Amino acid sequence: MTTTSDRDATPGTDPAGAGRVPFFPPDLFHEDRDAFLRILYDIGTGADQKFILGDHTRRFEDALRDRLGAADVIACSSGTSALHLILTALGIGPGDEVVVPAFGCAPLAAAVLHTGAVPVFGDIDPRTLTLDPADAETRVTARTKALMPAHMFSVMADMPRFTTLAAATGLRLVEDSAVAQGAVLDGRPAGLWGDAGLYSFVQVKAFGMPGEGGAVVTRDEETARRIRMLRNHGQDGVRRGLHHVIGVNSRFDEVQAAFQLHRLAGLADRLDRRARIAAHYTGHLADLPGVTTPPPGTDGRCHYVYTLLADDRDALRDHLAAEGVDTHVYYPKTLPDQAAFAPLTAGRPGTGWPHARDAARRQLSLPVHHRLTDAQVEHVTAAVRAHALRAHR
Repeated sequence: MTTTSDRDATPGTDPAGAGRVPFFPPDLFHEDRDAFLRILYDIGTGADQKFILGDHTRRFEDALRDRLGAADVIACSSGTSALHLILTALGIGPGDEVVVPAFGCAPLAAAVLHTGAVPVFGDIDPRTLTLDPADAETRVTARTKALMPAHMFSVMADMPRFTTLAAATGLRLVEDSAVAQGAVLDGRPAGLWGDAGLYSFVQVKAFGMPGEGGAVVTRDEETARRIRMLRNHGQDGVRRGLHHVIGVNSRFDEVQAAFQLHRLAGLADRLDRRARIAAHYTGHLADLPGVTTPPPGTDGRCHYVYTLLADDRDALRDHLAAEGVDTHVYYPKTLPDQAAFAPLTAGRPGTGWPHARDAARRQLSLPVHHRLTDAQVEHVTAAVRAHALRAHR
């Protein structure tokens, strides 16, 4: 694999590729250990004893806002909480419907249900694995209040078409960009296409941290104002103890804010490394029989994980495990096929999701994190090729 730098000396890895290739790096914060301990000590012994929503959180929000060109960024306790805050701030509640992808993470449906509204599942595009705008349009009814596409694995949803659809139907547009920090589509950052978007900072994300955390991003100041109150029990931050709305506790940790500020400068390089690895996989796996790789290109790409579709997914997974390569199946069932959400679709017409169900059966994610060595990337590539070519001989 040709890259700008060879990472064969990465701590905790085997440069020969003989050891296990971890799906997520066990030494993710190895280079930042001393900085983290210093931050922990400084904040823990600080005179003001400010552990949540302090100056570090404010500076972290400001840094992200300036980087994105957003009206505001509001740090909160998790990506899931960010999604719930957005829906609540937009006034979505009982009697409303929100169109969400049938393929994806549980919070896509659960966050809607927590507002009292009902998620309506739409099928996905078979190549991007994101909500299909054409299918979503067929799910819109008089009760629909919002569209909620989600970026998936390494590809952003078709936000230009969703923007057009939302404008034509008078719907709110919530962008689940939890996995897509750093992605840009048509010159606009992920998260800034609709009324509001969000990022997740949980450890495994591209800008992960050692704990839970997330952020709402928006171009609308009024939406931001409401979300700031909602995340802190309905207080406006001007005078403590005055509650203007019914809010929740979704506050951000000062240690994590300082640590993310420390790591922000290196985010571009880490994302670039992931993009190079993903491009290598696509360049060497796209021609394989029985395998479908993500669409090539860089526009609208967010290399949180690298996910391919394999006709014999389970056999490929077993082969890679035998070759020392850790993989992951994210969503073995579609959301409407999960026991938690299946009752929502009972008796509803037009509830087929063939592309989502096909993706659930065939999807397999390969390691793509920035701490992989070139040798490990070559090993993963060779192992996938060997299985696919042997299986279709």
